[in-house]
Amino acid sequence: MPREIDRKKTQKALRIVRKLAAKGAAPETIDPETGELKPGEGAVDYSQWENEFLTEVDKRLEKFGSAFADLSKGRKDDALSTLQTVKLKEIAAKARGKKRKGLTTKKPLGWKNRPPPRNREDD
Repeated sequence: MPREIDRKKTQKALRIVRKLAAKGAAPETIDPETGELKPGEGAVDYSQWENEFLTEVDKRLEKFGSAFADLSKGRKDDALSTLQTVKLKEIAAKARGKKRKGLTTKKPLGWKNRPPPRNREDD
């Protein structure tokens, strides 16, 4: 018995995947002065893994309406698993030119107003 996937969620996921794939596949141009191949305007240099990921997810969404089969990896009516959604967001951030900072530490509130720590040698 195939599971019911929301058609709107599938279409939304397909639209996002195809838009990201199109950004990576922008046509190359030839520089008239040097004759070198340059990436197309707005082209993103995806890794091989990211290109394969986008094409495989596109194929699965087109064929099955969902890109995952194991229900422990996502919600029953979603088209993408939780991890696939996270990876698509990372690829989209790369396409926008935003780099991921990674883990950062937060400073406590009022840290600027605190007096500097005392030097124990002065006591």
